[in-house]
Amino acid sequence: MTEAERRAAQAYLRVLRAVRAVVDDDPDRTAEAAHLLAAPVGEADRALEEAGLRGNEARLFGLVRQLQPGPLYPGPYEEAAV
Repeated sequence: MTEAERRAAQAYLRVLRAVRAVVDDDPDRTAEAAHLLAAPVGEADRALEEAGLRGNEARLFGLVRQLQPGPLYPGPYEEAAV
């Protein structure tokens, strides 16, 4: 895994965590979600571009699994991720 690929996979994981934090904290805050998620999504978008992973989800998800081999959605969402 190159450093650029690592940054992209880490940025993707941060987006997942940010989405969970926004939605799990208070589902009524979904109207604010775009504003709250703009920074992590922008960071992930740039990292994907720099790593040449935009449009290559299979490679990205393989890298993400290397960084976090366990469930990406612990808790009530775990079954949905299988």
